[in-house]
Amino acid sequence: MERHEEAAPRPVGEPGATAATEGSLRDRAVRRLRKQAEFRTHLPVYLAVNAMLIAIWAWSGNGFFWPIFPLVFWGIGVVAHGVEAFGPDPVTEDRIQREMDRMRRW
Repeated sequence: MERHEEAAPRPVGEPGATAATEGSLRDRAVRRLRKQAEFRTHLPVYLAVNAMLIAIWAWSGNGFFWPIFPLVFWGIGVVAHGVEAFGPDPVTEDRIQREMDRMRRW
């Protein structure tokens, strides 16, 4: 059986780049920018709420430092959100090409 290989879409900016490549890159960029905007809202909310919780703790007599729980557990979520928003883009054209090359060798 003959195996037909499709030509991979060219990276944006290269001669022969398709409109589909440009469109999918734009969609990924829009999603990434939205995630970054959401993070820019999430971080100040986290800081403000936790500052209020610490103020309540301080005002109530400085007993056991219970605000540590939302600070740590919500903080893990904030860090994960930041990595998702500003971390490396998980799918790049280079990675796609390397995976396609690896699959061709099978």
